[in-house]
This record gives sequence, structure tokens and C-alpha cells, in this order.
Amino acid sequence: MLGLEYFKFAEVWSPVFLAVMLLITAGYLVLTGPVNEKWGQPAVTAGRKSLFFLGMTVLYLAQGGPVELLGHMMFSFHMVSMALSYLVAPPLLMLGLPAWVWRSVASFLGRGPLRRLGFLTHPVVAAVVFNGLFSIYHLPVVHDYVMLHFGVHRLYYFILFLASVLMWWTLVKPLPEQAGAHGLKKMGFIFLNMVLLTPACGLIIFAPEPLYATYSDPEVWAKAMGYCVSGDPAMLLSRFGGPEYFGYLEPRVDQQVGGILMKFIQEIIFASMLAYVFFQWYRQENREDKEEMGPEDFKLNRV
Repeated sequence: MLGLEYFKFAEVWSPVFLAVMLLITAGYLVLTGPVNEKWGQPAVTAGRKSLFFLGMTVLYLAQGGPVELLGHMMFSFHMVSMALSYLVAPPLLMLGLPAWVWRSVASFLGRGPLRRLGFLTHPVVAAVVFNGLFSIYHLPVVHDYVMLHFGVHRLYYFILFLASVLMWWTLVKPLPEQAGAHGLKKMGFIFLNMVLLTPACGLIIFAPEPLYATYSDPEVWAKAMGYCVSGDPAMLLSRFGGPEYFGYLEPRVDQQVGGILMKFIQEIIFASMLAYVFFQWYRQENREDKEEMGPEDFKLNRV
């Protein structure tokens, strides 16, 4: 199945990463169970817990499961992994955490030197930082370097995840009492995110040739694969010859499909949110107009 049958169970499913995710999930259950009761907080609903579990599942599949391994073999799966990791998982995880947890986090970050980074929570700054980091990462020279250096790879992905949380903060609004963007401002923020990611996707989609050595140069590919597959990279080369062995599409077409998938997933998510925010704003405006109208005005309008 897409070449996964050639690899060991541990290489496809990353049991160590799975164990870490299960430990985090267990900690979440303790936090939302005994700890939540001890601190006298409202019970966490089953729906909120389900969102967290779903977010953890998506993140595991994207960063430790089959999608992660396939992302080292085909650029299209790499972009699916990026979309799941930074556009799907973060809002699910954020919605899954109760508000008192976010208050504790905000209180901790608001003390000491970390409070100087508060400007990063500004909607426009958060959007520019996340989309900027995403775009820089997909510059060919940066992408190939990150893919070939495991420590840099993990660090960059972690920073990108934090940036995505800051970007989603304005949209998810995990603290109900905190002032945030509403109505037209929120729609403008969504539209800004849709626009900022377009240049990177356009570069990938319309490039006249393959951009990334990771997916077109067999030796570079084998070295990058060495971080998620056991054995000598030379063995991978002798066995498979290069990434083309697993790809059903030639590198340039695979690259185009990846760029289209990323933009399509982003457009679906943000367009849906744009529609939701618009209808919420429209209802609120109509409700306020009716409240401002007197009984006589309301009767005249009905006539």
C-alpha cells in the first residue's frame, strides 16, 4: 500500500512517538478529571474531550504515523502532513483544553521575561509569523537543509506548531472573557491568512521543475529517509533506487499536487470559518437592530 509494506511496523507507526502521545493523553485525562474536580472547576464535557482526542490522533498520524513516512517519499504527502499538523490539529487541541488551563498558561506567560513576547499574540503579527515561517520553510534551500538535519527539523516543526497556535488563538478564542476580533475584523483576519499562504503555494505549483532535492535526488532522499527508517542509507538506494520507486507521479507533478492539496485544504477550512463568522456577525447585527427598535417601529416594519 503506497510502499508502506516494504517497511517495518516500527518504521511505519513510530511506537516511541505513539507512547509519548499516549502519555500526554493520559496527563490530559488526569488534568480534566481528578485535578479539575480538586480545583472545583466545571466538569469538562465529553464533546470537548472528543475534540482533544481527535486532535491528538490527527497529530500522531501526521508526525509519527504513516503520513509522516509517506511524507519522506512523496511531496504530496508531505503537504498533507503539514496541513494536518498546523491547520487541523491545533484548533482541535485548543478547543479540547478547558478554559482554566489556558488561564493558567496565560498567567504564567504574563510573568517574567516571557511577557515581552506578548506582541506575538496580536492577530496580524501571529498571521505574518506563522505564514512567514511556513513560506520560508518551503524555500528549496531551507527545506532540504531542514530535512537533512534531524535536530533542526524537530526544532523548526516545534516552533511552527507554536506559531500555528498563536495564529489560531484569534479564531478559536479559548478564553471567553478575553477581548478578541469580532465580525468584520475576524473575517479580515481569516482572509489575511488565506492570502499570506498563496505565494508559497504558487511557487510550488507553478515551478517549471522539481524544487526539492529531497524528492528528486536519490542520495539526498536516502539521507533524509535515514531519520525515520533504520539501516544504512546506501541500503535504501540499492533496494529502491530513489523516491521515484514509491511515487505514482513524476517529481514535478507530485510537487504540483502537494501545493494544490495544501492550498485546497487551507481554503476549505478558512472558507468554512469565513462563512460561519459572517452568519454569526449577520445574526448579531440583526439582533442588535431589533433591540434598538421600539415596539411602534417594529410594527411599522412588519406592515
